[in-house]
Amino acid sequence: MENNRTKIKQSKSTVSIKFISYIVILLFTLLCLLPFILIVSASFSTESVISKEGFGLLPKGFTLSSYIWVFRYPKMIIGSYAVTIIMAVCGTVVGLFLIAMTGYALQRKDFYFRNMLSFFIYFTTLFSAGMAPTFIWVSRYLHLKGSYLAVFLQLLMTPWLIILMKNFTKSVPFEITESGKIDGAGDFKIFISLIFPMLKPALATVGLFLALGYWNEWYQSSLYLGSAVTYKPLQYYLYNIINTANALKSSLAGANVSITNLPSNTLKMATAVVATGPIIFLYPFVQKYFISGITVGAVKG
Repeated sequence: MENNRTKIKQSKSTVSIKFISYIVILLFTLLCLLPFILIVSASFSTESVISKEGFGLLPKGFTLSSYIWVFRYPKMIIGSYAVTIIMAVCGTVVGLFLIAMTGYALQRKDFYFRNMLSFFIYFTTLFSAGMAPTFIWVSRYLHLKGSYLAVFLQLLMTPWLIILMKNFTKSVPFEITESGKIDGAGDFKIFISLIFPMLKPALATVGLFLALGYWNEWYQSSLYLGSAVTYKPLQYYLYNIINTANALKSSLAGANVSITNLPSNTLKMATAVVATGPIIFLYPFVQKYFISGITVGAVKG
């Protein structure tokens, strides 16, 4: 069968605009990749060379000393990865479900208390109790100090993500809920069967924020976990490695011992690669949902 499709001829101005747009996007992409390339290059460089010549696109005095420092206790680093992955996966799944239900309930026109509850959620974005009352509440009254739950529960839901999900669910027609009620379905059945499958862009967007929050967490771990647990979350474990190296460098410098090749700056770069490497592969899988989700969530209704 002869193909009768004809190619639409584009004007010179259209071709020029596309060409310029592609060049600008390519340059912007390279600018975004440049810092990460510098980090990877510095992580394989020698500390003494970096101190004298600075960073470069290629490693200077190639060495694995920084990664040897990071992985000198393989069992600990594997345990830290396991703790972080489990917390990120479980926290994202549970948090998504709770945030989606909360956002859906707050936009239901037939929910009498939605305005009052929305006010309390908005209020916490403006005023918070602060670190000291929160620490006392978690450690003294909830007795969670030294438990992974002290970190897990605090990252499970945030007011901003609830507000974001509420804006997402406004795009779902209320008639779908009414149709479920006509068929005799309860509220939970309507949410699971009808509403939840329609929130894919929202779930991908909020899920990415939750996963990143759990993956990058170190401050709550330093407050509530400390040395009480054997395997610390990854970011907190890497933070301790950097502090240990800096303390060792300071003590050796005071003892007039040569510290030229002791990793410091290169160690920070290596820990950045170890920390961001795995999570960076998550973004391509949720990119299309993330972009559309941000667009929908930004629409006010």
